[in-house]
Amino acid sequence: MTAPEVVVRPDADDLAATVARELVARLTAAQAEHGTASVVLTGGGIGTAVLRAVAADGGDLDWTRVDVWWGDERWVPAADDDRNEKGAREALLDVVGVPADRVHPIPASDAGFAEPEDAAAAYAAELTRVGDGALPRIDVLLLGVGPEGHVASIFPDSPAVDDPRPVVAVRDCPKPPPTRVSLGYGVITGAEEVWLLVSGEGKAEAVARALSGRETATTLPAAGAVGRTATRWLLDAEAASQLT
Repeated sequence: MTAPEVVVRPDADDLAATVARELVARLTAAQAEHGTASVVLTGGGIGTAVLRAVAADGGDLDWTRVDVWWGDERWVPAADDDRNEKGAREALLDVVGVPADRVHPIPASDAGFAEPEDAAAAYAAELTRVGDGALPRIDVLLLGVGPEGHVASIFPDSPAVDDPRPVVAVRDCPKPPPTRVSLGYGVITGAEEVWLLVSGEGKAEAVARALSGRETATTLPAAGAVGRTATRWLLDAEAASQLT
């Protein structure tokens, strides 16, 4: 496993602009190598800011050849403002015109599934469908990090930490809404590159703990979020303030 790369920018705006430029460059390079590119999106303030910055300057990226996935989703109706998909569509996908068959949202609570477990199984099936029976190649998987160290919807001491399924239903989350659907570590650690986007002083302790090398995924899920070829921690100065 390669050591994580740590990039620190002065503030959240600079961080969003930097990540946007590098994401477009990485996906463009993936298209040059494979013909297509794939990205897993994250929500939250900095995640959405990155998407807006990408929409403002998408470079030469061909959005008709980009598959878009999500790391997690709240178990709420499709029109709910808590949906990561809704924010991503407004900030980026509807702006750049990603074709509908390239967008793979996690099912909403009003999509016809009785339970979040059913939605998780359907999303796992969609992953393997696109991957021709296996998990698809994911070039960049974006993750936010919570103040307690959660990633996607995997929280400390959650059963999802040890769940071998590629997509899991998560209940009783300590942060509302309590029911969610999340990628599991099998997908997260199978991505070519994992980029953890973190902004704000409130996340500084979690960042320092995750990068200390002393935490496990059980106690601090962000510590278990590593990519196959690269793991990048993309921070603003406040989030990096407790690093030594």
